[in-house]
Amino acid sequence: MKISTHFDAGSIEVINTERADDIQLKIRQDSHSDFLQWFYFRLQGAANQPCSMRILNAGETSYAKGWEDYRAVASYDREHWFRVSTRFDGKEMVIDHTPQANSVYYAYFEPYSHERHLDLIGMATDNPWCEVEDLGCTVDGRDFDMLIVGDQDPAKRKIWVTARQHPGETMAEWFVEGLLERLLDEDDAIARSLLAKANFYIVPNMNPDGSVRGNLRTNAAGANLNREWMEPSMDRSPEVFLVRQKMHQIGVDLFLDAHGDEALPYIFVAGCEGNPNYSDRLHILEDAFKRNLALANPDFQDKFGYERDKPGEANLTLATNYVGQHFDCLAYTLEMPFKDNANLPDEEYGWSGERSKKLGASTLQAFLAVIDQLR
Repeated sequence: MKISTHFDAGSIEVINTERADDIQLKIRQDSHSDFLQWFYFRLQGAANQPCSMRILNAGETSYAKGWEDYRAVASYDREHWFRVSTRFDGKEMVIDHTPQANSVYYAYFEPYSHERHLDLIGMATDNPWCEVEDLGCTVDGRDFDMLIVGDQDPAKRKIWVTARQHPGETMAEWFVEGLLERLLDEDDAIARSLLAKANFYIVPNMNPDGSVRGNLRTNAAGANLNREWMEPSMDRSPEVFLVRQKMHQIGVDLFLDAHGDEALPYIFVAGCEGNPNYSDRLHILEDAFKRNLALANPDFQDKFGYERDKPGEANLTLATNYVGQHFDCLAYTLEMPFKDNANLPDEEYGWSGERSKKLGASTLQAFLAVIDQLR
């Protein structure tokens, strides 16, 4: 048997592979950081053998509660992913699976590769409504791109969408893919209506370095980008520095930052109620957005989520709070699960890339519902 990780986003530490029923592994730390949660590896040479893959340090990971009622994903072709039996005793997590082929991949969530990211950029910019803007370079020197959809008329509303500040939250870029496909569909009335009133500024992957390195939450310098928005720097967090700079040049009327949550098995949003400038106007906009997203896609709900910030106690280093405060605009963090959606569970696939895409497409209806009230 052989376990390997030398591919895009691959990450695991191999301890022992002598027995298929007792494969011993450990999750490794993010680059220059103490965060550890993401895993993605290939197992070869175990076809038709009952395998038990023990993650020895699961109880010591950054979000150990994330393993409760969690099931890992597996794939033979890295295109079609399905859930496999997974158990957690508070210390170790064990993935139990009998692979039907000599090559199989296991991951924390359905990966979104850098090659697919580049293909997404290419697909979008092949559309006459969209152009790509080079914002600069990441810490590792990778291209850092923003997609602009619309005619860039400065009188129109400015809608910003970002994803994967935390690179292991791959569902966020699946979400953007679905949003983009619908937004660029010239036969979609909602997309055409939106683009008559707004321009979109979309950063599909805020953290390309962390994505390729197989990090959960940090970039190549060890920065948690969603704690860098007050004082980003070109040395430590150029990705935030460059996006924030562009926001200040263009302006923001609506901001949506897509994420994944390790522990909560629901789709929900977190807003800016703790910001000093939070107002009745923003509260009304938030409620309208949530109500219309729930109508557009029943996967979304508003009963379960994070505890609301108390007035004036928001952490302004987070993207949503910083943008909402500075631009006095509707700003939301949208969270999707690594687990299944408990409200609409799927035994075979759980929450998936495809469902994330459909949620992204549905979000256009919520945008359209509030577009005329943004200013």
